[in-house]
Amino acid sequence: MGAVSHSIRGRMMARVGDAVAWCWDRLSVIASVGPTSRRGRRFGAFGEGSIICFPATSLMNERFIEIGENTMIGPHVALSAGMAPGQECLSQPVVRIGDRCLIGRGSGIVGHFSIDIGDDVWTGHHVYITDQNHGYDNVDIPISQQSMPEKPVRIGSGSWLGHGTVVLPGADIGEHVVIGANSVVTGSIPSFSVAVGAPARVVKSMSEADGSTSQEH
Repeated sequence: MGAVSHSIRGRMMARVGDAVAWCWDRLSVIASVGPTSRRGRRFGAFGEGSIICFPATSLMNERFIEIGENTMIGPHVALSAGMAPGQECLSQPVVRIGDRCLIGRGSGIVGHFSIDIGDDVWTGHHVYITDQNHGYDNVDIPISQQSMPEKPVRIGSGSWLGHGTVVLPGADIGEHVVIGANSVVTGSIPSFSVAVGAPARVVKSMSEADGSTSQEH
């Protein structure tokens, strides 16, 4: 009887698991944010065919965020303008994501002044992009209470940011740039190049005309 009972219990657990997985799949579709959803209509712009997959970690001050067409933002992504709900930002938009972009799972895009992401930009998982950082000018004040002035961030069209990339204030990434996994971008990266490291440095340049390459030293 024990073996039979164990077999029945196993089949019941499998059926419950299948049901939970089916419900989660359906919920993921229904709860995603699209251009016609109530949450989607809060955005400054939300292009046709675009989606923010469920669940989102955080969506804040959406009216200062613009998303182009046919862009997919993966699950567990934080996407925000400003630091607090209801904050009145000084620029419009604060965050702009172009057409046909793919933002990887678990990423964070946190803008305060200007983050401009071009068309056809793809990222790996767990990428972080921000235009403001903490300062450390006064040792008597907690670092969390010290902030540096915002510096605009730009990521050019056709670029790829590898898993774990961090893009910091003032970064200017050109068009068709590859940023290697776990790199930290702090400055300007020219178009048609590959950059890696912390801080990211160009290791290969591509010729737009003929596709030839040159190694950086």
